[in-house]
Order: sequence, then structure tokens, then C-alpha cells
Amino acid sequence: MPDLFSYQGKRVAIVGCYSGMGEACARELVRLGAEVHGADIREPSVGVASFTTVDLKDWASIDAAVDKIGGEIDALFNCAGLPQTFSAADVLSVNFLGIRHWTEQWLPRIRRGGAIGTISSLGGMGFLQRIALLKQVIAISDKQEFLAWVAANAEDMGDCYGFSKELINAWTSITAVELASRGIRMNATMPGPTQTPMMAAFEQVVSPDVLGMATITAGRRATPEEQANALLLLNSPAASFISGVCLPVDYGFYGGVTTGALDLQAPNGGRGFSSR
Repeated sequence: MPDLFSYQGKRVAIVGCYSGMGEACARELVRLGAEVHGADIREPSVGVASFTTVDLKDWASIDAAVDKIGGEIDALFNCAGLPQTFSAADVLSVNFLGIRHWTEQWLPRIRRGGAIGTISSLGGMGFLQRIALLKQVIAISDKQEFLAWVAANAEDMGDCYGFSKELINAWTSITAVELASRGIRMNATMPGPTQTPMMAAFEQVVSPDVLGMATITAGRRATPEEQANALLLLNSPAASFISGVCLPVDYGFYGGVTTGALDLQAPNGGRGFSSR
């Protein structure tokens, strides 16, 4: 019986492999037997089959990176991102525009039966409440027009990081339908607070109470490996009938909030959880 979680003999590309969840994902892909082609601003310590420097803010850099890696792939892993300590233009350029352009350049090279997995965030978990606005913004294909919208609509956008992840979630759900006839699946994960190098940036702009509340069900932050494993599952044959999903990876926090099982106004979410 085949190992549904194996990547043996699979050829994959991953952007954002230098650190954090992306590094953990690349490391496990190598261990699982994949031929891993990594791309990032900085070279990872993982022994990937090839590494290409890419700047997701620069579409010419993206085009050159895809051409350099070349060939067909079985799975695409989108793990790069910037926190809101960067400008709104940079955050949206990397977290949405860059990821979208990178993915679109790979689409002709993804084999039938392949999969695309993108790391989003719980910061984008309210995307369905703003789907009309998000669809309007997603429809803007020109980069400069998109960034002009960002500059002119700061109030509608709100937190640039959260908005970038709402866009990723909406785009994932919509594009999964478009790709279904090609036999390509597309999903995203929505990690809760995770102990990665980026967490230091979040701690500069997000209050400890808010960060702590999002860990109330688990009593701790996730590890990069725990988040990577969820993305690896979604891109594996074990998830062959899963597409268009934005999967919360947060030990039940999202479900608790959306159903009211967690009352965020009450101490410890109204459930008496303690840290462990």
C-alpha cells in the first residue's frame, strides 16, 4: 500500500525556506524524499536540491527564479511573508501580490494531480465577512494599480498584515475552483501564534494580551514544525480530495471563537484554561 504522506520522488518548489515555518517545511520535505527547490532572500541551511535568490516585491526577480528552477513540479509551497512592521506597500507586495505572481508563474508547470499550499494566518480568519471587498481588490491585476488602491484605502484595509492574509484566504478559495478542472488542488493554512523569528516583530506591534488570547486553547505557541506538518499534509496524496480550504492550525481557537465556545471578553476565554 502506498505511503500517502510520502514525498518520495516528488519534485517541489518552496518560497520562504530560509527560516521559520518555511525552513521547517523544507527540512521535512527533504527528509520525506522530495527533490526540493528553494527560493528566498537568504539561503537556508537545509540541503535543498537547488536554491535561488528571489525578491517577492520584484516580479522580474520572480520570473527569473521560476525560469532558473525550471521543469515541472508536483507541489508548490508558499511560505514567505512580511509582518506589519514593514510598510503597507511592502507587506501587500510580498504577502499577496508576490505570492500570487509566483504561483501564477508556476501554474503551467504543475503536473495534474499536483497541489499548492500557502501559509496564511489567523489574522485573516475574518475574510468571509469582507468577501465583496476582497474580490474587488483581487480583481486588480496590475501591480501599480493595486498599490495605488492600497495607498488610497488605508481605512478600508485596516491592518495591512491581516488584510494581506484575508486576500490570500479569499484568493485560495476562489482559485481552487478555477483549478479543479486541471486536477490541481489549492489550500492554505491559518497558523495561530507560532514561535518563529517573525514573532519578535509581531510582539512589537501586537499587545501581549492579544497574542496570549490566541493561545488560550493550547496554552502555548505552536512550533514551526507543527505548522509545517499541516501544510505538508494538505499538499500530500493523503489530502487528495481537499481543496479550497483555509485550515486553522491553532488547537481549536478559531472554532471556539466562531461558535462562541470561547468568550474573548471573559477571563481565560470563559473556559478556565491555564498555561502549560
